[in-house]
Amino acid sequence: MFLGEAVKFSAQALRANPVRSLLTGLGMVIGTASVILVVTISLTSRDYILEQVQGIGSNIIFAYYVSAGPGNPTADADYIKMADVDAIRSDLRADIVAATGVMSNFDRILIGGKETDVKVIGTDQAYQPVRNMVISSGRFLDPGDIRLRTKVALLTDKLAQRMYGSQSAALNQVIRLFGLQFTVIGTFHEKVETFGQSEVERDTILIPITVLRYFTPVERIDPLYVQVRSAEEVERVAVRVQEIVGARHRAGATYRVETLTAILNAAKNISLILSFVLVLVSAITLVISGIGIMNIMLVTVTERTREIGVRLAVGASAREILLQFLTEAMMVSLTGGVLGILVGVAIPLSVQLFADIKIPISPVAIAVAFGVSCLVGLIFGILPANRAARLNPTEALRYE
Repeated sequence: MFLGEAVKFSAQALRANPVRSLLTGLGMVIGTASVILVVTISLTSRDYILEQVQGIGSNIIFAYYVSAGPGNPTADADYIKMADVDAIRSDLRADIVAATGVMSNFDRILIGGKETDVKVIGTDQAYQPVRNMVISSGRFLDPGDIRLRTKVALLTDKLAQRMYGSQSAALNQVIRLFGLQFTVIGTFHEKVETFGQSEVERDTILIPITVLRYFTPVERIDPLYVQVRSAEEVERVAVRVQEIVGARHRAGATYRVETLTAILNAAKNISLILSFVLVLVSAITLVISGIGIMNIMLVTVTERTREIGVRLAVGASAREILLQFLTEAMMVSLTGGVLGILVGVAIPLSVQLFADIKIPISPVAIAVAFGVSCLVGLIFGILPANRAARLNPTEALRYE
């Protein structure tokens, strides 16, 4: 019997019991769709986590003072200074994009007629590109502001909203900090939300570091940021930053130099483990679907014993009977697999239409899901098909 005839007979048999065929294939639809959705969710989660981490700043190294060493009191000279930032810029200029420092202080300003504590950060023009700060309105600090100690300030978007109703309305307003008047030249926000875990808080004001230095009793850069040109060079440059900072201060002082590489690697590992667990669950669903196909096909063989006997009696070979029932199992599996793929792809695409979310759909996941559905139909269809092929024609004709 040719394959075309096997497909024809199998289609007729499936149409004869449409509800049973539908329910049998439904498990395969769910299992196949689950594989694609699981991989899609995993990829989306991984990309989101990596985007959030990288949004803090790409190829970032940050350093800060820890302690003066056992038994040594902290001295002013132990803290990281602007001179250290300049030294790193000079010594590592071929390896880095930029280096910048942050100094912090606090003051009180009037918001809605009420005095409120705000954080004041002193920094320079390199802070924006290094930390991926997004300018919502106006401009950022420039070298002239730092060099000339211009009394200008930038407000966080939320602070501008509270004080003036909108970001644009805050431009050119005059605020009073440390007894001096500062002109607002821009508003900003972090590219990704750090939920207060960075130096930028909800109510934060940026001013030139050369101005803030006059209002801080001790010059202390905390943290020092370095942006490396290449991700492959981050660890090497981090070692050099440690060496440069350590060499410029007294022996025994401890400075912590960290990178985002460990966080990125941890996020990738978590995503990989999550993907493995979820794919395993989906694979179990497919196996259960395959068992369902096998059970239904065994019942089908039993119900069609007389039909099989008649076909064997009129000259059909055992191989043709085997091919027919194996084709029938494969048709159920493949149809369910194709529908499952369509469902698994349609759901992420539908989400993208209604939400501004980039959802990657893996072609590999689609190929694997289709291949597994074929394999499931083949493996779990062999036993029923083999049982049908091995029936004795005489006994099959006597079967009631």
